[in-house]
Amino acid sequence: MLGMEILRCDNSIVLCVKPAGVLSTDEPGGMPSLVREALGDVHADVRTVHRLDRVVSGLMLLARSPAAASALGRQVMEHRFEKEYLAVVHGKPGAERGTFTDLLLRSKPERKTYVVNEPQKGAQEAVLDYAVLGQTEELSLVRITLRTGRTHQIRCQFSFRGMPLVGDRKYSTLPDDCPIALWSYRIAFDHPERGERIDTCLRPMNIYPWTEFEI
Repeated sequence: MLGMEILRCDNSIVLCVKPAGVLSTDEPGGMPSLVREALGDVHADVRTVHRLDRVVSGLMLLARSPAAASALGRQVMEHRFEKEYLAVVHGKPGAERGTFTDLLLRSKPERKTYVVNEPQKGAQEAVLDYAVLGQTEELSLVRITLRTGRTHQIRCQFSFRGMPLVGDRKYSTLPDDCPIALWSYRIAFDHPERGERIDTCLRPMNIYPWTEFEI
């Protein structure tokens, strides 16, 4: 089970903690498969609602019926499904709060995303908001809210500005000896059946570099 933890489960949703190294999509070893295993039913209807990069850990929500998946999908489209991330980056942003807006282009052969200066085929706008929560001499703890959901968006946009995420093997050349410091910290949504607002936060694991900050 790779230590997967289920925080909330009913007939409509499963809110759990995604381990690093696990795909979000429904395939052998992916999150839906692991949830079915945890539920003790390999035939359970478990559907991906949103994705996290394979290397990313933290809160993840899955649906347990077609109706729930459709309702949550609408919330994502209407920006009523809220996600916040925590990251530790090398360096310091120029301001305590800010917005990054870039054009991103995905290279499928390299499985990597790049910032491009001019509009071109395949380029998509990427926007995120950040707030600095803490700093050491060399590192910054930031809270991030995505306005768009591009592949590797957070990792690419911070690296482009000379602030790669600690532990990022793809977008940083620094010799960090730790997992990537990117954590799915908060998820808020309307329960697809009951309508109640569910707002959950989860602190990162007690390992470096998170231990450098009070969270």
